[in-house]
Order: sequence, then C-alpha cells, then structure tokens
Amino acid sequence: MIDRHTEAVRIWRLNFLLSTTTLSAAGAELKALGLVGKEFFVLDGIEDHPSPAGLAGSLSMSKPNLTMHLKALQARGLIDRSVDQADLRRHRLVLSDLGRELRDKARGIVTAKYEDTLQKLSAPERENFMRLLEKLVLD
Repeated sequence: MIDRHTEAVRIWRLNFLLSTTTLSAAGAELKALGLVGKEFFVLDGIEDHPSPAGLAGSLSMSKPNLTMHLKALQARGLIDRSVDQADLRRHRLVLSDLGRELRDKARGIVTAKYEDTLQKLSAPERENFMRLLEKLVLD
C-alpha cells in the first residue's frame, strides 16, 4: 500500500502524461492549422474566460505570455479585443468567425486523439472515469 502523498504524486503525473501525450499526438495536425504552442488553449478558453486576466488565470499562464499569444491571434484575425462596457478599464476577448472555425477544427483534432486513448477503456470504465473527473474538477 502506498502512502497518500506518493499516490497523489502518481495520479497527478499520470494525468499530466495523459494530457501531454494527447497534445503531442495532435501536434502536427494543429501545426498544419497554423496553431503553435498554447494558442489552441487560448482559443479554446476565450468563450469561458473573455477577460485577459481571467483567461491567464485559467490557463496558469503569465499575463505577458498570454499577451504575446493574443497579439499573434489578433493579427491573424482569429480574435477581437474590445473595451468591456461594464468596466472601461478592462478588455473583452471575442473569437471571430474565423477563430471559432479554427478552434472547432482544433478541438476535433484533439478530441480524436483523446478518443484514441480512451478506446483502451471499456464503456463502463469510461463512464466511471468521466464521473471521477467530474467529481474532482466540478465539485
């Protein structure tokens, strides 16, 4: 029997490995779409976190690093920035139609790679895995 700390470390590392191997498998296809590095995560997170500060926090990304990605995405016409009418000191991020289309294609790629991995689990195991993740993340 392993102690709780060792168990937590192992679970964390396995979860991280699952994410990184999935993204690595999707890397070439994401690059073919013109997305590099964390740009997929930035595009994917904008609708849930439309403020730069909120998005940076949700992605565990420094504000200067996020700003670099936002400028690149904006220059490509994938996102728009506007002043938040509720607080004129803040900006609001919005996906352009092109950005939404690219995000959806990228999500499809990442989802397909994740699905390939999930095929190793039976239907009941997948259901249980989803339930456990929801309990950890959403509760």
